[in-house]
Amino acid sequence: MREALRILNELKERGLIKDYAVGGAIAALRWTEPFLTQDLDVFVVLEPPQEGLILLNPIYEYFHSRGWAWKGHWIVVEGIPVDIFPADPLEAEAVEHAAEIEYEGIRAKVMTPEYLIALFVRAGREKDQAKIRMLLEQSGVDREQLRRILERYGLSERFRRIAGSDLNRA
Repeated sequence: MREALRILNELKERGLIKDYAVGGAIAALRWTEPFLTQDLDVFVVLEPPQEGLILLNPIYEYFHSRGWAWKGHWIVVEGIPVDIFPADPLEAEAVEHAAEIEYEGIRAKVMTPEYLIALFVRAGREKDQAKIRMLLEQSGVDREQLRRILERYGLSERFRRIAGSDLNRA
């Protein structure tokens, strides 16, 4: 994972992306007890697309130029499948407010529990619901901030259905 983070930082330095943050299960692991996951989800903020088309080719070509190969829809770096997603408005906000960390000497950004919960609520898969419960129980979530994020993106009712309660009682 160290090499993937190093390359992501290079992409930012070279202007191929504006910013990035690690999301998904790997990000949740920053805030909870360990659980099994297989890939590194990275959300990238790009310059506004020309002609309305989002192109990830320059990012994948940069990874490939560093010797990393495709496997399915991932680019595999040091044996870790890396999934790169162009950030939508919620994800871009999550990237903007991501926590800065250091991983094996490499600076990186990881999404905070509040944004991870919102993204997991939006996805709504069973495995995401388990991560929501873990984050609520283990990560010291700022419930007021989470409430504002959920409201801003129309996810409050879905959260209540998943969590079985509102944020005042969750």
